[in-house]
Amino acid sequence: RVLLFECDTKRNESNLKAKEIGKLMGQGKKDEAQLIMKETSELKEVVKVLEVSISDLAQQRTELLLRIPNVPHPSVPVGSTEHDNQVHATWGDPIVEEWRKPHWELAEENQWIDFKRGVKVTGAGFPFYLGGVAKLQRALINFFLDQGAERGYSEMQAPYFVNEDSARGTGQIPDKEDMMYTIPRDGFFAIPTAEVPVTNFHRDEIIELKDLPVKYCGYTPCWRREAGSYGKDVRGLNRLHQFDKVELVKLVHPDTSYDELESLKNDAENLLHLLGLPYRTLLMCTGDMGFTQTKKYDLEVWSPGQKMWLEVSSCSNFEGFQARRMMIRYRDEDGKPKTLHTLNGSGLALPRIVSAILETYQEPSGKVKVPAVLKKYLSDSEYL
Repeated sequence: RVLLFECDTKRNESNLKAKEIGKLMGQGKKDEAQLIMKETSELKEVVKVLEVSISDLAQQRTELLLRIPNVPHPSVPVGSTEHDNQVHATWGDPIVEEWRKPHWELAEENQWIDFKRGVKVTGAGFPFYLGGVAKLQRALINFFLDQGAERGYSEMQAPYFVNEDSARGTGQIPDKEDMMYTIPRDGFFAIPTAEVPVTNFHRDEIIELKDLPVKYCGYTPCWRREAGSYGKDVRGLNRLHQFDKVELVKLVHPDTSYDELESLKNDAENLLHLLGLPYRTLLMCTGDMGFTQTKKYDLEVWSPGQKMWLEVSSCSNFEGFQARRMMIRYRDEDGKPKTLHTLNGSGLALPRIVSAILETYQEPSGKVKVPAVLKKYLSDSEYL
């Protein structure tokens, strides 16, 4: 503020002296005019220096503001770890049978997933999918997209790489910058989720009130550098560097965003209902929620072969946090641009859904039945 005041003062002083030069020249007082011209030139140099300082400070302020996290909604439980999350809902009875194998054993026996060749060709966390599981992945993608369309989402095929402005807009920068793969030569980031390109689709735009809510669903592969800690929780398909996911994105009026969050959660839960996979829905606590969300639900599917819960979807409301960063607005009844609210959720993430299907629908013989809703996508086959 002090620099702005000083800069304006020097600029006004320079402008006044410029007018004075004209008067002096008109009066034939060239020597006096020359002196003032020198003073004016010096003032202009001072103004240039001040403008650079102001620009630098403004950039520093912007960077600091971008590092301030979102504010949790009052309904979010206060806590610091995953143990403080609340079980919001459950569906189905978790299967606990000792004979059931984890998905990586089933995959090896049936030659469905090749982890070793994935390591040879690329590295850990980049498996090959073969035969029945390759077809299952394709079936799931089509099933998820078809269900999204039935629930009013417009299908979008988005770019797999984004620029820095897009990553900053959704909050991946600075929050998850270390988690993203980068292409420095071109200034691109490989997307960690379709949320990034799909939400940025309307960056720097004003959406008419009559067009709200805007709902998109899109399939993309996703890339994440952080594959998690070592141990049994990262075996098989539990955590990968590359995986497939269908994302649900909403741009909504601020007055309806929490109703839209419940609807988004229901849309994701419905997919698990249809697949016949027991699951639970968690309301995440403040400490386990993340940098960008105001409220978040996690959907976890039961893994009978591992006897543990696996996250397959996060459904989040960001209120105006992302929209302000991206300058996405709507025009209200009075024609004034206002910040809208953004939401997104996985519908769903494939690797863990694949593992849950293999472990849930396996038979003692080692064969795996096809869930009823997927048969039409798999030539009406009874088994994978």
